[in-house]
Amino acid sequence: MFAATDTSLADGTHRVRQADSRVGYESASYVTDSKVVIQSLGERQPLFELSVNPPLGLPALSNQLDPAEIDLGRQLFFDRRLSKNETLSCAMCHIPEQGFTQNELATPVGHLGKGVRRNVPSLYNVAFTENLFLDGREQSLESQIWSPLLAENEMANDSREAVVAKLASNALYRERFAETFDEGLTERTLGRALAAYQRALLSGDSPFDRWYFGGDELAAKGGSGVNGYPTLAARGFTVFKNRGCASCHRVNASSALFTDGQFHNTGTGYRRASRAFRPPLVQLAPGVFVVPTVDAETETFTDDGRYEVTGLEADKWRYRTPSLRNVALTGPYMHDGSIATLEAVVGFYAEGGGGDPAQDPRTRSVQLTQSDQAALVAFLKTLTSSHVDGLVSDARSVPIGERTAGGQ
Repeated sequence: MFAATDTSLADGTHRVRQADSRVGYESASYVTDSKVVIQSLGERQPLFELSVNPPLGLPALSNQLDPAEIDLGRQLFFDRRLSKNETLSCAMCHIPEQGFTQNELATPVGHLGKGVRRNVPSLYNVAFTENLFLDGREQSLESQIWSPLLAENEMANDSREAVVAKLASNALYRERFAETFDEGLTERTLGRALAAYQRALLSGDSPFDRWYFGGDELAAKGGSGVNGYPTLAARGFTVFKNRGCASCHRVNASSALFTDGQFHNTGTGYRRASRAFRPPLVQLAPGVFVVPTVDAETETFTDDGRYEVTGLEADKWRYRTPSLRNVALTGPYMHDGSIATLEAVVGFYAEGGGGDPAQDPRTRSVQLTQSDQAALVAFLKTLTSSHVDGLVSDARSVPIGERTAGGQ
């Protein structure tokens, strides 16, 4: 049982939804509604046990995880020494309190303020993702770590050897890697540790799961309350199936990842390309806009999606189907974070997507009344796991790794 689901944490400590909505940010009268994210250390949760018996609604893991590797990976995930100038950790893009993504930015900021092209993918249930990154350029969690670690606009390390050498200079890491792996600290074992922690971020057992897979009798009758399933959400699930949403966001007989793992063109890439130019104004703060006088990166990058991996014209502006699990927690949405709310996402599809003549026809023909849209959103909001706050508390059970003495 995850301790963080206990009412003893009702004060709001170690919970999802600590992000600033940023509504009205363009105005000088804007007032933040940010919450304090790290008030105290959280409570370690039984991630290994959860991986042995995955939450309701999830399939079994193909390989058993190692508790020691999970613990080491958790420590590394929050260590800023993994970036070149020791200011960024994995968790500064994949923020536990914000659904292991970023709610406050459409696209993240990396090394020395450089922009990153794509919205941060949530790490919930990444253990089941076969094609990693939104363009599917990696197939292994162990090897994918090097993309952000070495990218000049992310963590900007000079080389794999430099990362390993920095960690090897730390006596605690030398000891922990020696205890955990026969070969000690290497490029391979660094990947294994970080991958183990990410694979342990399992989240199922949502209200939908308890209704659909758990046989909740009251919910099955359309009841409401603690054990019931909202009638509007049940209708939304019917809309979800009948309007073709489930053809990409799959639901199986005994489990549901709510994704087919494939790549589709919904028109968002086409829409992004139409405004891929340097804006005349850049916002620096609430109500503060300036005309850039230097060549600075902004969020308006061109991005050709899967085409950048395969070189196939048919793959232009195709992106991997995201899971819908915990989708109410992981906005903003689309590959570029260009849609702020679930209501707006549903409206986007109701209006035919982004308007690309080459987009997937299923995204151009979704017929949704206003009533259908409201029901669909109600359904999506029932896909939030009962474990998400436990994952936050577990994540914050380790102190953030600080800069090394004499670091850059």
